[in-house]
Amino acid sequence: MASVHESLYFNPMMTNGVVHANVFGIKDWVTPYKIAVLVLLNEMGRTGEGAVSLMERRRLNQLLLPLLQGPDITLSKLYKLIEESCPQLANSVQIRIKLMAEGELKDMEQFFDDLSDSFSGTEPEVHKTSVVGLFLRHMILAYSKLSFSQVFKLYTALQQYFQNGEKKTMEDADMELASREEGERKMEKEELDVSIREEEVSCSGPLSQKQAEFFLSQQASLLKNDETKALTPASLQKELNNLLKFNPDFAEAHYLSYLNNLRVQDVFSSTHSLLHYFDRLILTGAESKSNGEEGYGRSLRYAALNLAALHCRFGHYQQAELALQEAIRIAQESNDHVCLQHCLSWLYVLGQKRSDSYVLLEHSVKKAVHFGLPYLASLGIQSLVQQRAFAGKTANKLMDALKDSDLLHWKHSLSELIDISIAQKTAIWRLYGRSTMALQQAQMLLSMNSLESVNAGVQQNNTESFAVALCHLAELHAEQGCFAAASEVLKHLKERFPPNSQHAQLWMLCDQKIQFDRAMNDGKYHLADSLVTGITALNSIEGVYRKAVVLQAQNQMSEAHKLLQKLLIHCQRTRNTEMVISVLLSVAELYWRSSSPTIALPVLLQALALSKEYRLQHLASETVLNLAFAQLILGIPEQALSLLHMAIEPILADGAVLDKGRAMFLVAKCQVASAASCEPLKKAEALEAAIENLNEAKNYFAKVDCKEQIRDVVYFQARLYHTLGKTQERNRCAMLFRQLHQDLPFHGVPLINLL
Repeated sequence: MASVHESLYFNPMMTNGVVHANVFGIKDWVTPYKIAVLVLLNEMGRTGEGAVSLMERRRLNQLLLPLLQGPDITLSKLYKLIEESCPQLANSVQIRIKLMAEGELKDMEQFFDDLSDSFSGTEPEVHKTSVVGLFLRHMILAYSKLSFSQVFKLYTALQQYFQNGEKKTMEDADMELASREEGERKMEKEELDVSIREEEVSCSGPLSQKQAEFFLSQQASLLKNDETKALTPASLQKELNNLLKFNPDFAEAHYLSYLNNLRVQDVFSSTHSLLHYFDRLILTGAESKSNGEEGYGRSLRYAALNLAALHCRFGHYQQAELALQEAIRIAQESNDHVCLQHCLSWLYVLGQKRSDSYVLLEHSVKKAVHFGLPYLASLGIQSLVQQRAFAGKTANKLMDALKDSDLLHWKHSLSELIDISIAQKTAIWRLYGRSTMALQQAQMLLSMNSLESVNAGVQQNNTESFAVALCHLAELHAEQGCFAAASEVLKHLKERFPPNSQHAQLWMLCDQKIQFDRAMNDGKYHLADSLVTGITALNSIEGVYRKAVVLQAQNQMSEAHKLLQKLLIHCQRTRNTEMVISVLLSVAELYWRSSSPTIALPVLLQALALSKEYRLQHLASETVLNLAFAQLILGIPEQALSLLHMAIEPILADGAVLDKGRAMFLVAKCQVASAASCEPLKKAEALEAAIENLNEAKNYFAKVDCKEQIRDVVYFQARLYHTLGKTQERNRCAMLFRQLHQDLPFHGVPLINLL
């Protein structure tokens, strides 16, 4: 179940999707790229309405805003963008720039003189207050302030810009005519050369204030909504370093660097960038200008709060507690109730393993409602629901609490928390063993559209809750034997959350667990053992448990028992009830595999009591199966059969396919054992019913490709057919058993012989 406090941190960059870069001292200036954009605007004004179609005009208008706000690009790329919108205009722009670059300096001066004519007349081509008009006026003003030497350098840069563009265009044409193999080899060299030239052209100077604001706003929005569309961590850091090289006091660039380093789990660099952000914010006086002297203290307390959140994210709980205490002290001195509420929420996150943490959480929710903080109040409610789910509260009470929080979400349009709430419901239903309800909630989240307005082509649900729901969906399909569907879900997860993204660990663990289960079902214990290392790297407790399962399957009972005992003590100390029950079941299996079913009974009863107390239906059903098998081994099949009749319904309704097969196999064993003392006619009927149950169990095992269980089923069927005198069916099952027995590794005594 995902943590619902993952996004609870102060983000000063984003306010209604706009980055506030109020400490930037660099104004707009003229570059060769901006001259090319000015030529495009001039040609658009000179071209009549009949020469350009309505659709082309619309595409050009959509292209203008990113060209005006974005960073400088190469001339060849600019040509391609214009050509995609209007090929005729692209040709005119290319000719105009060529004449200017191959002409004389006076041609460029005449061009800037003619730009002022765009505002003249009763019906000017461009309004002075429009986006295009402001850009033209800024460029005209910046050009008029240049000295003669600066104008000459600008013209020289324009010539170099044009020559690089022409060279790139000719090289692209040559590459199209060359053969495929030669073209591929040449492409690698050209990419290297072009990247260097692009850096020389586009990164020769700092970005202007508007370009920097647009770049930071765009990347911050992509990191939040669709990380795959953002620059890679290395590329983004390179651009930020270049930006900070010309203006090291640009605080918001340090904050974006902090977010970027969080993507790759770099604790040192992220801490460094976060501290630099608040240092620059205080040194520049940006907060103090807007909030008076209070701004200084506000920066300090939020710096400590963010530092606490950072340490908590990386598991440094002692450092996080110290930073949080500092934030609380400064917030109390300043009487900042909002900051104190954030601190109270993080206090719960740090102390949620304590038994009295729910008191702190309830107090946090009440205070958040009192101060009108719906986001914090909803996070508190969902954390409270999560805690009570682990405490074994009934599902109807939890769903009622989530319903109240949903009303809060829809009232305040908190789309991110709506997604978290649905993912929370999915996890709760899976925890309680209700796979059908979990599947319904996961699909509901996938079919939802976000309330946030994002750009076209940007995925709206690339959040942690979306990844959690997809992982649940993959595991649910794998449990039902639909491995092809599970693979498709995982493939989609890998595309949407690349390995370098911050939520990639969720699908990595899910993928490793599914592969492990398939390897165990197929009897490939060496392959399962190799997967344990990857699982342990992502989740140490899960990895240790899987290692014990592999050792047990390989008949290394003493090593498995030692590992399980250590894991049991650790999980009891950390109150991981779900894992405690799983470990107890594995310990009980060790006992009856070692021909000690009487010792296994108290362990199984302890596991059953815990699963009933915490309402874990899946684990309770699995415990009942183990209890029934222990009773069968002890020679009381009638009681085992009555116990199975009580547990078979939830298993067939919501259980995994493997559990359904085990249940039907065990029912057949109990039927045969119960009919041993019956009359011949009733015994034959019981054996026929057992064969039908065995066929059903075999179909279940075939869905998950569990060959070892199929081998045991056909062996048992052969014995039953032999008892009934059905020679042909017996021989068919015996032949199938022999084939499977030769293909599969053999470890220890088959459990069927214990009957």
